[in-house]
Amino acid sequence: MTAGILTFTEAGATQVTDLGRRRGPRYGVAVNGALDQRSARIANVLVGNADDSPLLEVTALDVEFVTGVDILIAVAGAAGDLTVDGVGRPSNQPVSVRAGESVALRHLQGGLRSYLAVRGSFDVPMLLGSCAPDSVLGFGGRVSAGSSLVVRQSTSPVFNDHFRAELYSLDLPRLALDYTVDVTDGPDIADFAETADRLFDEPYLVTPTSNHIGLRMTGPLPERRTRGEVLSRGVPVGAVEVPPGNELLVLHRGRGVTAGYPVLAVVTSASLDVLAQVRPGQRLRFRRVTAAAASARARADRVALDALRLRVQTVFTALDALSTATTGRTFS
Repeated sequence: MTAGILTFTEAGATQVTDLGRRRGPRYGVAVNGALDQRSARIANVLVGNADDSPLLEVTALDVEFVTGVDILIAVAGAAGDLTVDGVGRPSNQPVSVRAGESVALRHLQGGLRSYLAVRGSFDVPMLLGSCAPDSVLGFGGRVSAGSSLVVRQSTSPVFNDHFRAELYSLDLPRLALDYTVDVTDGPDIADFAETADRLFDEPYLVTPTSNHIGLRMTGPLPERRTRGEVLSRGVPVGAVEVPPGNELLVLHRGRGVTAGYPVLAVVTSASLDVLAQVRPGQRLRFRRVTAAAASARARADRVALDALRLRVQTVFTALDALSTATTGRTFS
């Protein structure tokens, strides 16, 4: 097992992240992490990493790097043009890259964010158990052209035709292009009386002021009918708030842990991934679901991910056995 270096020649809006700082909220620190958790998990699973391993979150703009060691990569999330030394390679599949070759991901479309995982992951600083950037604390941040990352291990190229076919036959569902966001009723829904249903009447337009902290959008705003101040309190990721003004606010993973606006609804975990892919200027619709339906969807997603993980682990185990039999050392 040999460490190596990735050197970035183009970085756009790329950062190293993981699934977030789960211990952060108890200390008043935002959870942050990959905004599209499903795609981040898939990318890591495809290369045999733990789900919460550090990986690259590529937002909107192009990224390119050169590897100093043989690696295995996978890209999931928004579709883009993935190339290795100028040759097109598939997303949502493991891809071998040899030392000295350049990897580029360009022209993201059908979404805003894509995730690139490397088998073995990266050696990066951690804060409260996570490498996720935090702009308030000044921790982490974007990579830049000329910067480098240490890859924890090299991975021999997948060379056997049979196992190449097995590795590349994974059939993953593509991102949905109809931006429908499922929500459950929030703790303050009664405050909005009959106007609460305006949330579901028409599409909302996502504004350019949206970011990892929250999405701001314009549309038919529900109106709070009760009087009195809303005290500052803990708010969940996905809270749909109605602040004073003419915009709806949906908090995402970079949100503060407390807020004082009424919470009309809460976005389901699956639909948080949808929100991560909506670009400013696009429209989305909200759809009410029950807590039971949201839980069932979350369980189904976990089952599907477990099945993918088992399939990939089986293939890697077979590759290790083949490599040991033919070369006397393991595949990775």
